[in-house]
Formats: sequence, C-alpha cells, structure tokens
Amino acid sequence: MPKEQEVLRFGDREVVITNPGKVFFEAIGATKLDLVRYYVAVAPGALAGAGGRPMALKRFVNGAGGEAFFQKRAPENRPEWLRTVTLSFPSGRTADEIVVDDAAGLAWIVNLGCIDLNPHPVRADDLDHPDELRVDLDPVPGVGWPQIRDVAMVTKETLESVGLVGWPKTSGSRGIHINVRIERRWTYPEVRRAALAIARDVERRAPAIATSNWWKEERHGVFLDYNQNAKDRTVASAYSVRPLPDARVSMPLSWDEVPTCEAEAFTISTVPARFAEIGDPGAGIDEAVGSLEALLELSRRHEAQGEGDAPWPPNYRKQEGEPPRVQPSRQRRPTEDYATPEAAAEREKNRAAMERRFAAELERRQAEREAGGGTRPTPTGRRRSNVPVIEISRARTKAEALAGLDRWKARHAKAAAALEEPDVLVDGMRGRSSLWYRVRVNLTHVPEAERPAQEPLDPDYDPWAEYAFPDRSGQLERAPRTRRSG
Repeated sequence: MPKEQEVLRFGDREVVITNPGKVFFEAIGATKLDLVRYYVAVAPGALAGAGGRPMALKRFVNGAGGEAFFQKRAPENRPEWLRTVTLSFPSGRTADEIVVDDAAGLAWIVNLGCIDLNPHPVRADDLDHPDELRVDLDPVPGVGWPQIRDVAMVTKETLESVGLVGWPKTSGSRGIHINVRIERRWTYPEVRRAALAIARDVERRAPAIATSNWWKEERHGVFLDYNQNAKDRTVASAYSVRPLPDARVSMPLSWDEVPTCEAEAFTISTVPARFAEIGDPGAGIDEAVGSLEALLELSRRHEAQGEGDAPWPPNYRKQEGEPPRVQPSRQRRPTEDYATPEAAAEREKNRAAMERRFAAELERRQAEREAGGGTRPTPTGRRRSNVPVIEISRARTKAEALAGLDRWKARHAKAAAALEEPDVLVDGMRGRSSLWYRVRVNLTHVPEAERPAQEPLDPDYDPWAEYAFPDRSGQLERAPRTRRSG
C-alpha cells in the first residue's frame, strides 16, 4: 500500500511531505503538515532569521514528544536546488551543512522532522566572521517570567550605551533572546568577548536579578549566556516552533511589547494571523548593522579592572587567560597551578579523547536510528536489547528519579497497573565522582497496543553537563583523601 504523502509546489520546485497526517503535537492535535503550513505562512520572517546561514538539523522524527537528535551533515538524498556549505568545528572535523534560502527549503527540512530552526550566526559566504551577536537570557530554576522581561529591558540599556540596536524575541522556551546585527569584521572569539562584556555590564546595572557567572553554583536570577557566541553554538531562530506541547513559537517583538508580553501567547495557531496583520517586528534588523568597537573597549576596561576571560564550554580548548575549568567549590590548588605546560598538555589530551568518544557515540546513535532500531542509549554507549524497555528518568538522587516514575505512572495509569514488581528497574549509575540514578520500565506485561512510547526523560539529569578538564590528571577536583589511623 503506498505511503500517504502530499506534494507542495513553490514555483518550479516541488516538495513531497511524507506522512503529512502524523501528529507532531499530541496535546493540540497538530500534524506535520500543519507545521509545514505554519512555516510557509511566516516564511519571510523565518528566513530573515535563518535564511542564507548554515543550519544544524534538529530532527524530531516522532514528533515533539519523541527524542530529538542533531544532524550536522546534510542528507545525501537532498534536492539539487538545496545549498550546502562546509563548516569546520572546534574538534577539527568538518561537515557539509544545509543552507535554506526559500520557503521550499523550509518545507523540505520540516519534512525531515525539524521542528525548530538552528542556524549558525554566520552567512554562508563568510563562515569566519559572524554577522549576529546573540544575547541569551537563561533564567535559573524558579525565576519568574517578569524578571526575565526586566533583564531584557536592562540589556536594551546596555546595548544603546554602546551604540547597538537589539532585536528581542521570546525564546519559545523559558527565556528571551536579543539578537544584534553586526559588521562582519570580527572573529568568533571577539564576538564572544563582546557578549561577555554585555553580560557583565547588565550584571553591574542589575546585580540583584542578572548574572554573568558561568558556574551554576554561582548563578542567580537570569544568566546571560555569553558562550552562545562561541563557534559551533546555535540557538533557535526567529519564528522557530519549539517542541513544547502547545507548539510555542520563538516570537520577534517590538521593545514596546517586551514589558507586558507573555510567551505562551505565541503558538503555531496564533502567530500566522499576527504575522499577516502586523508583519515582522524584526524586519529591520538587516538595516541596523552596528560596530563592536565600543563593546570591545568596554571589555578591555573590564580586563584592566581584573575581570579577564570567563570559562568556555568544556569541549573547547582552554584559552589564554581563561580561569581554571573547575567549579569554584572544587578548586583545591592555587590558580597558577592550572596554567603550567604540563597541565595544558594533559587537558588537551583529555579534551581530544572526549571529542573522539563523543564523535563515535554520535555516529553509533545515527547508524542505529537509520537502521530503525534502538532508543536513547545510556551515557556508557551500551546497546539495548529488543526487550520493550523505556527509560523514565535520570536524576542526581534516587528520590528524584522515583518521583519522575510516579509522574509517569500518573500519566499512564493503565500501563502502570499492568506492571509487575520486577518490571521497574532502578539503577545506580557511576558518574565522574558519585552515583546518579536511572529508572527504566519493562513493558513486557503491558499489552502491546497499550504500551506508552518513549517520552522525554523527567527529570533528565546529565551527569556529564559539568564535565571539566581543570588539573594535571584531567579529573574533576576532589578533596584530598585522609589516611585512617590505626
């Protein structure tokens, strides 16, 4: 029996939408075709944010409730009219990434399962000089939406003080993004350093509600994530739909709207009508190109006052002047001990080993998905069997992991009632320095038609999120062991 499909025409180009009726957002019943039609309706705005840029494909082949995976390399069976460009990454590897230029390209990548758009901050014709500085306002847990809006308005003040124009948008998730169009004169490290200067200036203006601190243990309020401007980092662009139950949109706003906006007001159901009525509030961004000279001068003043570089993400080589890559509470040795040639060589050795392991794991996951098998593997990379086991939660503590199981049982009461005691698998997993906990459920005793699909983990603790390479051994700092007497 032939598969269901629908053909969309864009001038002389055709895009085949496979399984158009597949539900991508179960809570509202929105299908893959609904998502495609949304992007076509707002194509001028979406292309203003993502068009002409290399793009990592974040694919949700089973819809917003399923597992996502990033695909950096462009699929081989792509249309001849779809452009690619070769990017190099901090690891030294390269990949040909998709460049979307029109509505047909948008429809084609959405058909692959792309829900949000994740372009790099460079144009395809100059991959070394970003034309966009990105301010990412990321609230710590418990921070309310009004405080995020307040920090956005303070960020506007900082940008205006250095002669730059910011273009705000909801992130579509928990925060707000402010994009700044800049001249293509500066490298990634310089743009990142300018973003760090913004973060520190906003923190100076509003120390009670904003922070530039990289380490989570030191954060409060809203974190201005300057590292989103490091090379190979991407964020959801304007008009991106986010994989949330209500199909929320990363919505461009005028500054007048920011103080009273509500993120949940913008969904695939409401945004097309708004776009048709008022147009794109971010439409003038390409005419507001600014210079980073004043920000870089501000950065030099910060450095003269003792504020040098700040920590980079762990998969980047340690930079000159960067402080130790160790959580402040774990630092046991003087800062200068982290800057020896021996320490640098050991860090590089461990960083390269991590890159190789992660690359091998990503390739293995990709091959497994293309073969049509497997669910999300454990961090150890071990293969799963064909037993119908789904993963429920990963957490720092056993109590948190079991609380996630209780929430799963409440959502799937009928399946939970069919479970037998041995069907719930609670594992203590070894992390870098302590145990973390994983809960899985064997669905063998649940009728096949009633077995819940794999869902996003709740909670989804990442034992490697703070992976660091601070010392000579390449290990996280630990308190010295003491000998037992007697």
